[in-house]
Amino acid sequence: QVQLVQSGGGTVQAGGSLRLSCAASGRTFSTSVMGWFRQAPGKEREFVAAIRWRTGNSNYADSVKGRFTISRDGAKNTVYLQMTSLKPEDTAVYYCASRSDYYTESPSDFGSWGQGTQVTVSS
Repeated sequence: QVQLVQSGGGTVQAGGSLRLSCAASGRTFSTSVMGWFRQAPGKEREFVAAIRWRTGNSNYADSVKGRFTISRDGAKNTVYLQMTSLKPEDTAVYYCASRSDYYTESPSDFGSWGQGTQVTVSS
């Protein structure tokens, strides 16, 4: 089992930046993919970005491509989400997640989740 603890988030004006962190502990050696997801009120949880732990290759949702960057620090077992040019529609609770199997972007395929952190972008 992998435990994930998130930090970062908060409130920012449109056009601003925030960085989210997600520190993993436990059976981290089995991690193959770490992802960021978000859920706005009344909406389903959606994919934001993911990174393949071994190679560092990453993918992004079209809505955040060019504005968000996912990265990882293997020595710290931590994944980051740098968010720039934030828009009001980015407002949501953001979650990090990990899995130990093939790459996927479906939230239901991820078994370990962080506690969630609120990101609010004001216009």
